[in-house]
Amino acid sequence: MKIKILVAIILGMMLVVTNGTSADDLPATPAADKKAESAGNQQSENEGKDSAWSTEIVVPESQPGPESETAPKAEPEALPEANTDKSEKLINETKSGENRSQTDKPPEEPESGDDAGKTSASTEPGSEPEKGSQVETAAEPKPVEEKSQTAEQDAEQKPKAPKELDEIVPLYVRKLVEMQVGHNDSNPVWSPSGKKIAFERSIGDKREIIISGLNGVIVQKIYNKLSDKNNEEMDFFFPGIAEDISYNSGISWSPAEESLVFMSNGGSGNYDLYLLPQLGNEATIRLTDADEKDSHSQWSPVADHLIFVSGRSGKANIYLMKLETKETIQMTDGEKTYLYPQWSPDGKKIAMIYGSNENHDIYLIDDITKPADTLKALTTWSYDDLRPVWSPDGEKIAFYSNYNTQEDPKVWALFVIAADGSDPTEGEGLYAKMVATNVIPDIESGPAWLPDSKRIIYVKNDRQEYNPIYIVNVDEKAHASLKTTTKMNHDVTSSSDGTIAFRAQTEQWDQIYIAILPN
Repeated sequence: MKIKILVAIILGMMLVVTNGTSADDLPATPAADKKAESAGNQQSENEGKDSAWSTEIVVPESQPGPESETAPKAEPEALPEANTDKSEKLINETKSGENRSQTDKPPEEPESGDDAGKTSASTEPGSEPEKGSQVETAAEPKPVEEKSQTAEQDAEQKPKAPKELDEIVPLYVRKLVEMQVGHNDSNPVWSPSGKKIAFERSIGDKREIIISGLNGVIVQKIYNKLSDKNNEEMDFFFPGIAEDISYNSGISWSPAEESLVFMSNGGSGNYDLYLLPQLGNEATIRLTDADEKDSHSQWSPVADHLIFVSGRSGKANIYLMKLETKETIQMTDGEKTYLYPQWSPDGKKIAMIYGSNENHDIYLIDDITKPADTLKALTTWSYDDLRPVWSPDGEKIAFYSNYNTQEDPKVWALFVIAADGSDPTEGEGLYAKMVATNVIPDIESGPAWLPDSKRIIYVKNDRQEYNPIYIVNVDEKAHASLKTTTKMNHDVTSSSDGTIAFRAQTEQWDQIYIAILPN
């Protein structure tokens, strides 16, 4: 019995001694060191495989115990300064999309921002990581979204590839009338309803006006005999090349399309204005009889008024004539030349050009009842701007200009500006209004608007493709080629319903064609 008691006492004393000894007081053994090293390596692999912070943060001497329900959580320790710089560098690299995976799965590469967040949260002494803190730290860079956004921005900054030209195939293309050898037809002009076309036919030195239905049946021919007047006229229009351009057309329909006005030079005499009062009636009425040239007449879309150009004052100016009384009012009085007047669709305004030599600008009379007070310039640069044409809705004006980056006066472009004068009149602001370049200007009728006031038909100056026809959306500046299969196209124009008429060459002779666009 005494022996049992003695053994118990000895065992109790040994237990007390063991409990009072710390782990630091115990002697280290090679086996223990190896086991500890293995455990440390395993922990490092599980927490991030050589994470940026795992090799720098000091591991606490003791493992935290269970978190108390009443005790407040300890504040996180500040990271060492050296690690802070490294972390900021890593976050910046992560945000720029470098060394990141394309998926939401955290990457396994070294120095991962996600693993670094885990280590920082798991090394808090005395407390467990707060729920959700691990996710917030790891998700902060949002690499996938940032990379996608950066890619989109980069794509916007890169120059866009030129948009491929679309092609439009007409429902049909055909000659308006049968071809006659030795005849050249040009300058088609639609009647307001789009049911008739008037055009000019040249046969040697003889020039006549032909009126045709869309079925190709000729309704009427108009030919004026030579005038007895042999006065030498003043050439206000393109000196030296006037006889190379046919002014005999100058056709303008009345709103009711029962009558039309035109210009005839009477052979070697003056250019004067004539009226065909009724279709089918061969008799014409002479409207002007000045010693100088009268031309570029246009019938008002809303009244029996004409506007035209005359050199009767010694310079080419714009005049208005009331057909009922033939009363004539001079609308402009400039030191230079006014040409190509055109009514606005509501008949209240007039667009024109003003200038001399190789510099003409677009001008506007904003109120025909106050021409002198409402005359203003829509363009003011040093280039040649020609043939303004109103859009059908009256909101825009299209014109030709020889402004180009090559500074070549023979290269023409197509411009569209606001009719109210709100656009820049020169410089880069006006240059931005160019919608097509390298076009063939149609001096007789100007740019051809389609009825929607959004598109213009033009002929591209491309000899290799035989001057193809294009359509441009003026807002989007998107171009489409019109596959007419015709060659050497000119004089393109559109009816009120969008049917296209133009001149093309057939067996060395010019003919009028019509084309129907698809819906």
